[in-house]
Amino acid sequence: MKFQGTNTYIATDDLQTAVNAAVTLQRPLLIKGEPGTGKTLLAEQVAESLGLELIQWHIKSTTKAQQGLYEYDAVSRLRDSQLGDERVHDIKHYIRKGKLWQAFEAEQQVVLLIDEVDKADIEFPNDLLVELDKMEFFVYETGQTIKAKHRPIIIITSNNEKELPDAFLRRCFFHFISFPDRETMKRIVDVHFPNVQLDLVNQAMDMFFEVRDIPGLRKKPSTSELIDWLKLLMADDMPDEILKNHDSSKAIPPLYGALLKNEQDVHMLERLAFLQRREQR
Repeated sequence: MKFQGTNTYIATDDLQTAVNAAVTLQRPLLIKGEPGTGKTLLAEQVAESLGLELIQWHIKSTTKAQQGLYEYDAVSRLRDSQLGDERVHDIKHYIRKGKLWQAFEAEQQVVLLIDEVDKADIEFPNDLLVELDKMEFFVYETGQTIKAKHRPIIIITSNNEKELPDAFLRRCFFHFISFPDRETMKRIVDVHFPNVQLDLVNQAMDMFFEVRDIPGLRKKPSTSELIDWLKLLMADDMPDEILKNHDSSKAIPPLYGALLKNEQDVHMLERLAFLQRREQR
């Protein structure tokens, strides 16, 4: 089985190659790219394309690697012992399986998403090196060794908020999702809005790429934000003339809240428009 994209996800040739190479090498696929370029969605689409179950582990700043393996609930066991609960005699009742454990014990191969790994502590990736390499880990409380029945397809995403350790990087197949060019973006839009007016798409994309090209933006609008913006434009029945006659140097885009996500960028576009209008007087 090879990943070739799906009807709802446009995967470029190099992205398809990266996914299939990682599967062949049996290494985690580390995906980086701008926020909103479909990194997390990729895991969902790989699972759908290959007909596999998807297990998702979304990482937070407080997430520890041990949580992906298992957690021992000593507090509950102590409470139950005080209440005379018979379950205290079997420690397995107090072991909570993590996402890696779930993936390892699955009866069929699964896709395991470790999402936004760079949000966690810098040691987080290193703490998973042995488990991801050997596909096994030891449960100290029960004396069990949990081994993967089938090696999962592991997809790890990162927004580049932190540098990842070299030892971790060596064990991954790396791919950077470049921001889509206009042709690829048009295909992505067609997937989401197959019946949208061509004029609306072309005018909206002109404005979208103009905004992205403005130097100094703190956060450039992403693919997902373009999709949201188009959805709003269609929902509001925005007249074609508003986009067709829009001059980005004189005013910020209509419904700009879908594209611009902080006040500094809004103020900068307003300032640029003001300066442009003053020069043309």
